[in-house]
Formats: sequence, C-alpha cells, structure tokens
Amino acid sequence: MKIVNQMLAGAFALLFFACAGQKDQLVKIDTKHGQIVAVLFDDTPVHKSNFIDLVESGRFDSTEFHRVIPDFMVQGGDVFGKEEMPSEEWPTLPAEILPQFFHKKGMIAAARQGNNINPERRSSGSQFYIVLGKVYSELELTTDVPKLQAAFMQYVQLESQKELRDTYSRLYEAGEYDSLNSFVLSKRDEIEQSLNMKLTKDISDERVEAYTSIGGTPHLDDEYTVFGEVIQGLEVAERIAQEQRGPRDKPVNPVVMKVSVENMAKSKIEKQFGYQYPDGK
Repeated sequence: MKIVNQMLAGAFALLFFACAGQKDQLVKIDTKHGQIVAVLFDDTPVHKSNFIDLVESGRFDSTEFHRVIPDFMVQGGDVFGKEEMPSEEWPTLPAEILPQFFHKKGMIAAARQGNNINPERRSSGSQFYIVLGKVYSELELTTDVPKLQAAFMQYVQLESQKELRDTYSRLYEAGEYDSLNSFVLSKRDEIEQSLNMKLTKDISDERVEAYTSIGGTPHLDDEYTVFGEVIQGLEVAERIAQEQRGPRDKPVNPVVMKVSVENMAKSKIEKQFGYQYPDGK
C-alpha cells in the first residue's frame, strides 16, 4: 500500500509540474486609454497563430480601433489597410467557429465580410473586435424574435385585439422602442398559444447564464470566429467605445494601438489574472 501511495503521489506531482510548466502567449494591447490584456484559445490554432505572427512582426503597431459602438463592440487591427495593400489581395482565414466560444462580454472575435460574398464565413486576416454588448433577459434570449415580430403583426390584425393594436400604435408613435420591444416579447406565450406556433429557440444554459449576467452580443453567435478573451482591462475597451464618432463609427480622435506578446506560464496567468483555462488546458 505504501508503494502504491508513493506512486500516486509521484504521478500527481508530475501532473502538477507539467501543468505549471505549460506556457501561453499573453497579448497586451496598449492604447491612450490604457492596456488590454488577453489570451487566445488553443482550440482556434489558425487564428491564434496568425494573430501572434502579426504581433511579433510589429504589423499591428500603429493600427487603430477604427470602428467603435457603445454597448456593442470595438473593432481594430486593419493591418492591410495600413500597409496600403489592395483590398482584393487581403488574406483571409478559414472559419474556426466552435460552440464553446460565444459572444459574451470580453470575447475577441475575427471580423469578416458578409455571407452574401463570404458564405464560408472566412475571417479577416487581421481585423478583430472586442465584444461589449449588453445584458439580456432570459425571455429575450429564448425567443425567436424575427418570427415573433411576424406573428405579432398577424395577431394584432384579429378583430379581438383592438386594445393590443392601440397600445402598439401608441408606443410606436411615441418612439418608445425599448418599451415596444418589451411589450411584444411579453405577448410571446399568448401569441404562441393562439396561433399554435413555436416562437421559442434553443440556447444552452451556459449562454443564458452569461448573457443574463455579464452580457454580450448573442445575435453574432455561430457566425463569427471567437478566438480569444480579455482577462484584464475590459474597462479600457469600454472607454474606447465612448469616443466621439464620425462617419462609419470611426473615432474622430484616432485610438492607436501598440500590441506585444509575452510568454508566461499558464499557472501564473491563472494566479495573476484570475483566469481559468477552459477544461484545465
């Protein structure tokens, strides 16, 4: 028994030191508003490797956060535009869209062109965005909103729904769109039962928990590659999003970035930043 215990103790020690010795690349994005620190996911190796290569070659430096929208996201890293490469020559990356990585607040994802010209959902070879978003109710998250909107317009045409039509018209004419959306959502179950149709959608418990607590942008899920996460300095991204904007949501006063990478033991990253690697990786 003593020998067995010694063997188990030795195995656990080897496992501990192996994990402690694993290193990762810590990404640091410096701006006039402060520093953002992030990790990139091993499960999206193409995006991670490409991002690190751009950092180590200095190509991200002096690019800008060129599109910023409060309560949505901040986007930057237009390397190829900075380098005056013809847009038709801008490289793209194959999509690495994984269900475990979704658009909760603080996630880093790759920008891309729309589905009409990019049905494979290939990512930009350099541009990325940091998710900000907002907090949602569980009702919002579990409702097929476009389908509900269509069903609602059908429902209010019923002769018995004059009061509903009047309320909708009043809110619409007053420009109280948030209240209008809440009102339509509140009628989901009633409409579902009356018209005998399903107006709900499936969403994992993990996503519901994230979006109802820290928030994010759920409508982007499963469409864009999420490949990293901010682990410190998310408030910096929020300050960037508050910049005065001009055409195409570009800050009037440029927000330039300088990006660096530091190799650090994963155990140190977890301890220093309070970050937990997925599945203990």
